[in-house]
Amino acid sequence: MGDSRPNILWYCTDQQRFDTIGALGNPFVRTPALDRLVGKGVAFTHAYCQSPVCTPSRSSFLTGLYPSRLHNTRNGNESFPADAPPLVTKLLADSGYECGLVGKFHLQSAGHRPEPRIDDGYSFWKFSHAPRDGWPEGHDYADWIRGRGGDLDKLRLSEDHVPPELHQTSWASEMAIEFITKPRQRPWLLSVNIYDPHPPFIPPRVYAERFDPVAMPGPHFRESDLAQQEKLKAIDFQGKVKRPEERDARTIQALYYAMIAQIDDQFARTVDVLEETGQWENTVVVFTTDHGEMLGDHGLLEKGCRFYEGLVRVPLLFTWPGRITPGLRSNALVELLDIAPTLLEMAGLPVPDYVQGRSLLPILTGEASPDHHRDFVRCEYFDALDPDLSRKVSGPLGHVYAANIDRPDSVSFPDGVGTFATMYRDRRYKLVIYHGHGLGELYDLEEDPWEHNNLWDDPGHRSIKNRLVFAAFDAHVLLTTDVGSRRIAPM
Repeated sequence: MGDSRPNILWYCTDQQRFDTIGALGNPFVRTPALDRLVGKGVAFTHAYCQSPVCTPSRSSFLTGLYPSRLHNTRNGNESFPADAPPLVTKLLADSGYECGLVGKFHLQSAGHRPEPRIDDGYSFWKFSHAPRDGWPEGHDYADWIRGRGGDLDKLRLSEDHVPPELHQTSWASEMAIEFITKPRQRPWLLSVNIYDPHPPFIPPRVYAERFDPVAMPGPHFRESDLAQQEKLKAIDFQGKVKRPEERDARTIQALYYAMIAQIDDQFARTVDVLEETGQWENTVVVFTTDHGEMLGDHGLLEKGCRFYEGLVRVPLLFTWPGRITPGLRSNALVELLDIAPTLLEMAGLPVPDYVQGRSLLPILTGEASPDHHRDFVRCEYFDALDPDLSRKVSGPLGHVYAANIDRPDSVSFPDGVGTFATMYRDRRYKLVIYHGHGLGELYDLEEDPWEHNNLWDDPGHRSIKNRLVFAAFDAHVLLTTDVGSRRIAPM
């Protein structure tokens, strides 16, 4: 008799905000496939990534550890830590799962090379990092395009951009379908990691034409944001603060939503194959991303060392027919590192003692309240600026200055190798500390959900700030150090 444990389809986009799903309250996007997933499964509406940039976030959710505990905190790490514990995919593979990867991996630098393999558990490997030309052999999507006579750079720069049939998102579906339809007698896990809606914002023209910039709501912005970002100008970020009209933010928003519409169409193709092949009933589907996108909020675009909701709060959806509660929306505070122990429990495997994530299975099955999972969530940025996005040169007195390459609106970072910052968010308040800069942010998310009123220097909130600073320091020491992490369970 074959192994009856569930298959796992883990679909991960890149840089998708939490507020980009129609069924969860956004009337401007078009996500019918994701809306169906919300109706059939569980949606976590307050899920947070553990870093606002790719590599540390992905390392975290694949191991169940905070990036600083894993010692993989930089977006441009040249290697993955040799002493790191096994990825959840390796644990599943060792237990009998056939594991496959399609698309991005990014646990180490892949800026100008195919990413080196580690002992990741994947026996099916179809790699694609940034969907552009100029890659050596080993970038499967670029090779696929060349095999069809395509020129990615010409297509990307053309008026219509890359057509849907040649797009990386569509290629990922083709590879996923190839894997899902293979005959086998054991369960499988497939990681589908597409590049969109990561910048540049260049969806196929046929998708872009479906979204009118004039009809877009625009970013969450107030004039006071300019002064706040001026205070933070020495803190790492990929771009400079601008008013929405200075960067045509509604057009960018429309293009971003167009990219998500294409994702939704291709995600639907993959799920449809599960149903057509009779695998839907015994397949766990997870839909998430690595981190969000500022999209003009607070005058910022893309990502970097900030912890606003649009950048660190992310979509997290689960389905498992007949096993988890359909149509449930949980507002519990959860973290992406909770995915790893959840998948292990779904597969009937023990969760290793070192894992800092907490399984979501009790909420998914209705055994625990959907209103509480953690007392707080954390996010980190530890000198995470990707060297491929910055040039570092020696400055006066031996300091190092970082200046973004090919970014005319970039800023300099005159305080050493980069910024270190942490975020601590409980049910009501969010505290951010930019370590070594004497700067911080404090927001009352009940009164100010889009974080325009920084209470850090407000005398009326001094006691709350002091309490949260103390709690955040405790959390960092006890959850991210070798000894401390064994002393308490993450809450």
